[in-house]
Amino acid sequence: MAYVTMKQMLETGVHFGHQTKRWNPKMRPYIFGARKGIHIMDLQQTVKLFRTAHDFIVNLVANGEKIIFVGTKRQAQDVVKAEAERAGMYYVTNRWLGGTLTNFQTIKRSIDRMKNLEAMFEDGSINRFLKKEIVRMQREVNKLNQNLGGIKDMDKLPAAAFIIDPHREDIAVKECRTLGIPIVAVVDSNCDPDVIDYIIPGNDDAIRAIKLFASAIAEACLEGKEQYAANMDKDAEVELAKAAQEEAAQEADKEEK
Repeated sequence: MAYVTMKQMLETGVHFGHQTKRWNPKMRPYIFGARKGIHIMDLQQTVKLFRTAHDFIVNLVANGEKIIFVGTKRQAQDVVKAEAERAGMYYVTNRWLGGTLTNFQTIKRSIDRMKNLEAMFEDGSINRFLKKEIVRMQREVNKLNQNLGGIKDMDKLPAAAFIIDPHREDIAVKECRTLGIPIVAVVDSNCDPDVIDYIIPGNDDAIRAIKLFASAIAEACLEGKEQYAANMDKDAEVELAKAAQEEAAQEADKEEK
C-alpha cells in the first residue's frame, strides 16, 4: 500500500494553505491553525483522509474501472499528465472543455476527427491535399491533441475523478456531480469541501505537494490493476478447473454406457 506519510507531507509543504483572508470557512475542521497570515492544514487528518481516498481508488480499479486525472494549472500539468500516463488512466491538463463528461458524445466526435487526421498523417494519405490545407490540418490536430489527447481512448465515462484544485476546476466538479461521478481531490484552504466525495486537505499549489499526491494516486491505480489481473487469473483457473471436471464427468458417462 502506497500511503503517503506525514514526513513526506511535511517535506513537500502539504501543510501550507492559502492566506487566512482567502479561506473558505467550510475548511475550518481541516485547519490546524495559522502562521504569519497563512493557514496550516491539520496533517493528521490529511494522512487519515488520504488513506480513505487511496483505498477507494484501489478498489475501483481492482474492479476493472478507470479514473480521470484533472490538473490544468501550470504547475500541475506536467506532473498530472506523467502520473496519469504511468498509471494508464485518462487525464485533462490543458483546458477542461465544457461538456467533456456531460456531453461526451459531442466530445467523442472531436476525438474521432483527431484520430482520423492522425491516421491520414501516419499513412501518408494527407499528401493528396494542398500544402496550405495540410498545414491547417496539422494545426487542427495539434490543438485537438492538446485538449483531448488524454481522453482519446476513453470509450465510456470514468468511474471517478482525481482533481488538483477543485476551486479552479469548478466546471469539472459540476459535471462530475451532475453525473454522479465520485470526486477525489486535493482540497486547499480556499476550497469548498462539501462538493468533494473524498477530500485530501492540503497544498494544491506547490509542485512537490502536487507530485506527491498525483504519484500516490497513480500508485493506487497500479495496485488496483495488479489486483484486477490477479482476480482475472483466478477466474480463469476456476473456469479451467470447471471445464476439466465437466470433461471428466462426460468421459465417465461414456465408459458407463
